[in-house]
Amino acid sequence: MPFVNVGAVTLNYEESGSGDAVVLVAGTAARGRTWRLHQVPALVAAGYRAITFDNRGVSPSDPAKTGLTVDDLVADTAGLIERLVGGPCRLVGSSMGAHVVQELLLARPDLATQAVLMASRGRPDAMSRALAAAERALYDERVRLPGVYDATTRAVQNLSPSTLQDEQAVQDWLDLFEMSPADVTDAGLRPQLDVELDTDRLGAYRRIGTPTLVLSFADDVMAPAARGRELAGAIPGAQYAEIPAAGHYGYLEQPDAVNDAMLTFFKG
Repeated sequence: MPFVNVGAVTLNYEESGSGDAVVLVAGTAARGRTWRLHQVPALVAAGYRAITFDNRGVSPSDPAKTGLTVDDLVADTAGLIERLVGGPCRLVGSSMGAHVVQELLLARPDLATQAVLMASRGRPDAMSRALAAAERALYDERVRLPGVYDATTRAVQNLSPSTLQDEQAVQDWLDLFEMSPADVTDAGLRPQLDVELDTDRLGAYRRIGTPTLVLSFADDVMAPAARGRELAGAIPGAQYAEIPAAGHYGYLEQPDAVNDAMLTFFKG
């Protein structure tokens, strides 16, 4: 299990393949290995070196401390790129990971050659603020939901109605969610819940000069496709693609379509 020191933080990482590097940044509470289910094999088969890692706050990387900001996670990602790649590379992020990537494109454009932003947005709205506040409240009250309730709620929030109509697929996802419940006792993870897009950044993103693909999921209730289109419209020259029959976990629900869009963009 390799680790890399970036400043005062130690991050767990994995890499596969050779060739041009692609660094993949995971979302809130997600492990880097999530990318290894579908995206890493596709990248390696296409001739890339895929690097995944656990963000600060996700074990076995160092725990996060109170006051964690997106700038901290940008610095972690930039430090990892400098240590493992030594120069600019391609970047992929989903949800909070996309937030980190789009801020890195402003703070350290010298480290990015192309970027793919999945399930992202450029400004908050009433629903995104409410969801973020609800997650923090649930954690702070130390509410441990019954496993079946937690799994069912996560399925409704993150999966497409198309998936929810497939009985075998639903059962597979419910089993997966029940095996990996949210840990409300993990103090090192709690600060990640404060890393939300709480101000309108569309104006700032008009300064991004890195070739970018914004990839939205048609049935995403957490980061609606309309917000993705808005984000793509703000980034000069950005491409936009929308994956049908996919919710917030679209890169896991529709991996073939996601991988095709990502790899086509990289080749272009």
